[in-house]
Amino acid sequence: MFFKLISRNSKRNRKENGLFFSSLLVSIIAFYIILSLPKQDVMIFLTRMESYAVNKLMMMIPAFFAMTLFILFFLIYYASKFQLERRRHELGVYLMMGMRRIKLLAMLLAEDLRNSVFSLLIGLPVAVLLSELISLITTRLVGLGIVGHQFSFSLDAVLWTAVGFLLIKFVAFFILSVRISRQEIGSLIVDTPDGVKKQLPVVFYALSLLAGIVCLVTAYAMAIHGEAWRGLRMMGLTLFLGILGTLALFWGLRLPIGFAAKTGKTDRQLHVFNLRQIQETVIHRSGMLAICSLLILAALCCFGAGVGIFRFYGDSTHILDYTFECSENYTDTAAIRQTLADYRLDTRFSDLFELKVGHIRTTEDHDNAFQMETVMSALRESEPSTEREILLNNLSYATYPYLISLGDYNKLLTIAGLPVLTLDADEAAVYIDSEFTANDNRTKLLNNILAAGPETRLGGDTLYLTGTVQTTDIVTDRSITLSFALILPDKTFEYYTQGYYSVYLNGVLDKGATENASLMSAISDMNDQLNGTGLHYESYLQNMGRQLFYMVSASYITIYLAIIFLIIANTVIGVQFLIGQQKSSRRYRTLIHLGATHTTLCQSSRKQINWYFGVPVVVAVFSSLFGVRALFTGILSYSAKNNLSEMMIISVAMILVLCVIEYIYVAVVKRSSDHYLLTLMVPEREE
Repeated sequence: MFFKLISRNSKRNRKENGLFFSSLLVSIIAFYIILSLPKQDVMIFLTRMESYAVNKLMMMIPAFFAMTLFILFFLIYYASKFQLERRRHELGVYLMMGMRRIKLLAMLLAEDLRNSVFSLLIGLPVAVLLSELISLITTRLVGLGIVGHQFSFSLDAVLWTAVGFLLIKFVAFFILSVRISRQEIGSLIVDTPDGVKKQLPVVFYALSLLAGIVCLVTAYAMAIHGEAWRGLRMMGLTLFLGILGTLALFWGLRLPIGFAAKTGKTDRQLHVFNLRQIQETVIHRSGMLAICSLLILAALCCFGAGVGIFRFYGDSTHILDYTFECSENYTDTAAIRQTLADYRLDTRFSDLFELKVGHIRTTEDHDNAFQMETVMSALRESEPSTEREILLNNLSYATYPYLISLGDYNKLLTIAGLPVLTLDADEAAVYIDSEFTANDNRTKLLNNILAAGPETRLGGDTLYLTGTVQTTDIVTDRSITLSFALILPDKTFEYYTQGYYSVYLNGVLDKGATENASLMSAISDMNDQLNGTGLHYESYLQNMGRQLFYMVSASYITIYLAIIFLIIANTVIGVQFLIGQQKSSRRYRTLIHLGATHTTLCQSSRKQINWYFGVPVVVAVFSSLFGVRALFTGILSYSAKNNLSEMMIISVAMILVLCVIEYIYVAVVKRSSDHYLLTLMVPEREE
């Protein structure tokens, strides 16, 4: 009989607390996905390319897991408290009927254990399948190929997920069960409403509302303009202003809500009652709503920024596959070509071409080897802007630029499918690596000046700059970046370098090498063969490995945190509303005695839920637009900021997706509320 009671109660708890049970399932899935990360194909592949960075990331995962367990403990404690508070009358009846307190405690723990195991049995298989789907999609997006994908199952991730979940569930529910089993029978049977909080003069709420808006605007401005990223102190000040502003804003919201209750139309059904309920909720729980809004804000920012960064790093331009460098054993490219031919690897390339880069050798005055006063004067005369100041600062250091051979660069442009350059003997084109062209406006500003063919001096000789700024990567390794260089005709290049320059041998794999395998697999196999030749080379995988690391860390970690924050915030808001509704049961019963129908009560409750969820969500969504922009300002590289507008559009789209998830949460809470109000329609028995 006892075990049947446990089984019946646990089933009923899952039905009545679907929001909490669903949140636990999502938490289990998130736990497994983050813990199984080392077993996924992308991470195994990344370990070969960026082992140090990947190992650092793997070391952070236990910290993320422990942090989220700590946070979820309070969520579970809070939600479980609601479950037990909802059953106070039932538990008091058990004690009245002679059930011993130790047996009541055992029954509550057994019910929770049964629900926890049930959650794991559902959540873990779903987590494994979802993790596999994410791994499959990721490997496809980054070019590893579906053929090379292998099914991965992490037993350690399953064990740690189960142990961590059961541990926090048991500790939280044990504390609550002990507390409620020790209460007197009378206190369990009789509901205790919330105490009345003292109202302050209206001016205090008005000042709080105004101060909250000022603090938030200041925090937004500091974050977007980059001041928050200048140091730990400024970052702390920005966060403090943001949190303080949100708390003050919610504390002051009782003023406009109270005004709406006084001036609203009284002919609507329960209109004033709804607003008074909302006002009271804000008065009692403004701090909780503000914290939940901050958690939703963190989730929106993490999700929006993570997906936006993933989109940028997953869309890089790929031209070259290999770059071979001369070394002590291979002093020229002829020796490198011969070695490739000896190992029969030269036929694997569709193109092998040299690219020469050097410095001016006709003068020893490095501080004045290149002078472009005409360009600097044109910049100073242009319209004042941040882009202008950055260009003036960067170009002031370009007194000893790199020189690039025109013929070699044109070969690169041909392979890239871009139009080649044509230069006269006294002309040069400007090359700036994409890493240093931070945005389109800066590039356009410099291109407008170059369109006039400004006169410059190189080694004392006149040289005219022409064309547009060139940004095509000259080698595969992204660690070799040129902040400023001049592309010169071949004879002019030979004259100024005096035959002293570095030569890189760039290679493009033949398309036939990637027909039966993905590009990543083809380059990986090629690396294995090149490692035995003694050649010093850089492959596209080195560059791609760095980008993949940013993609994985940005997407997995930020989306993981977004899910956790979203679960906590929405579950707390939903559970808190249902607790408040239960404590207001006498008011609803009074409305029933006055003739209110179940439909009328449900409509009233749904309007309250819309307000209760809507206020923190609207504030969070509005703040997230500034928050995502602030994250991009602080964490993106110069080259990444070229796509800032596109990334913001993607981030806004992801924020809208999370708003859909918010709608689902609201729908679940409304359903639970309707079910509870239906129970109030039954006449109350006097024990």
